[in-house]
Amino acid sequence: MNIAQALEYYGELDSFERREYAWLLEHILKINHLTLKYKSDQLLTFEQHQQFLQGIERLKQGEPLAYVIGEQAFWSLTLKVTPDTLIPRPDTEILVEQALALIQPNQDLQILDLGTGSGAIALSIAKERPLSNVIATDFSSTALQVAQHNATLNQISNIRFLQGSWYQALNSSHQFDVIVSNPPYIDEHDQHLIDLTHEPITALTAKNQGLADLEVIIGQALQWLKPAGWLLVEHGYDQGQAVQQLFSQAGFNQVKTVKDYGGNDRVTLGQL
Repeated sequence: MNIAQALEYYGELDSFERREYAWLLEHILKINHLTLKYKSDQLLTFEQHQQFLQGIERLKQGEPLAYVIGEQAFWSLTLKVTPDTLIPRPDTEILVEQALALIQPNQDLQILDLGTGSGAIALSIAKERPLSNVIATDFSSTALQVAQHNATLNQISNIRFLQGSWYQALNSSHQFDVIVSNPPYIDEHDQHLIDLTHEPITALTAKNQGLADLEVIIGQALQWLKPAGWLLVEHGYDQGQAVQQLFSQAGFNQVKTVKDYGGNDRVTLGQL
């Protein structure tokens, strides 16, 4: 079976399915999209064909492509992802953009990422701002193993990983110029959770209509931020106003909410 036959084997596919199958083949064959297109007569080995069939079956069961191939592109990085970590979303790059706008390339700042998961946010910032020192925390030891692997994979050394829930991983000597976080913010009863069956539920949902973890992060940030320090958090599309109120109640200034690529409220930030 060649590439073209492999892609046609399953009959009529919608555009999304066809693209996912092509991505799967690109990963298995270790080629890019153009090579896949112009070498459609290239024969698959038996092992490659079996990998493709197994991958297709996993996709049919609803498993995300990132878990099937074990990696996901984010910012300028290629990241290992496993079912122990969320799959980084493009909208989370808004959080990285906003953080980088506050950190000049020549500054030696202290940065904290809470609930780092695969390390996507922390590693993106650390790579773009190599003079800064980044600490990333997570309560999950398995997630931190993935994040540490991603630091090694992308040759990023100005970062440390600490285990603990939110600020509990820190000691009293830690003080930061910028704190970032993409915490769980989906309400426990949200109907959209039906479609998110393969990702870790603890990284997705929070009590109090999805605001419980945001309340902790925002409410406790003051004791960990330096004077004039910044806090930036990702949140749900309908939580902008509520999160702004949490910022204001905690004593932050210059509070604003930034929209994602789809025009939805996505990141709120404020300064002490």
